[in-house]
Amino acid sequence: MRYQDLFNLTGQVAVVTGSSKGIGRVIAETLAEAGARVVVSSRRLPSCQPVADGIVAAGGEAVATPCHMSHLDQVHGLVDTTLERWGRIDVLVCNAAVNPHFGPMADVTEAAYDKVMDTNVKHNLWLCNMVLPQMASRKAGSVIIVSSIGGLKGHDKLGIYAISKAADFQLARNLAVEWGRSNIRVNCIAPGLVRTDFARALWEDPDRLREAIATYPLGRIGEPEDLAGAALLLAAPAGRFITGQVLVVDGGATISSGRYS
Repeated sequence: MRYQDLFNLTGQVAVVTGSSKGIGRVIAETLAEAGARVVVSSRRLPSCQPVADGIVAAGGEAVATPCHMSHLDQVHGLVDTTLERWGRIDVLVCNAAVNPHFGPMADVTEAAYDKVMDTNVKHNLWLCNMVLPQMASRKAGSVIIVSSIGGLKGHDKLGIYAISKAADFQLARNLAVEWGRSNIRVNCIAPGLVRTDFARALWEDPDRLREAIATYPLGRIGEPEDLAGAALLLAAPAGRFITGQVLVVDGGATISSGRYS
């Protein structure tokens, strides 16, 4: 395969949930630069439209389609609208997630627990179940679940969120096994601390930020752009033999054993 083709997504259609900002936005823009027609999706159309407009202004193809992942009727609508417009989905990026509870698990309410597990795990499965059959009909497709290194570690304030992200690891492995004979690849990306609105409670806290910088071997937390290459690798022909894996993108946080001066 020629080098130029390894990261070429021309003619493919990519759906990226939670892509109005942060990591999802960067992934949507990167896939579009690689040639994909991109569906930009998050809860509100006014948040999605500027991202889609920016992609089009840069010479790509994109549409904005609102979808609240907590509502299955909207999940169905996202898939149906995409198929009606472009007739296929080749790349699915499950990036949308919630975390309404920041604190010890002893204090979590049943409603908050259910919201985290439903949105971050169950509805990812439902979305995959809606999308993967048409991938299987063409014997090609890639699913990327944006998880977290929280699924690899214990945490005193993010325990329920971490459980959901660990479940996403297993969701990817199971789907990779079930759909592998249809040439569908399913993988997770596990970011460390990234400077996004979603993680604001962590990096805006001076003490937590200082601790992270002191223990990350690269000496900084992540930026959304740091996830672009990993997503493109897993979506593109370059990653065609990678499936059921968790690609950790964390500046070395999970391999560090101490503080750096």
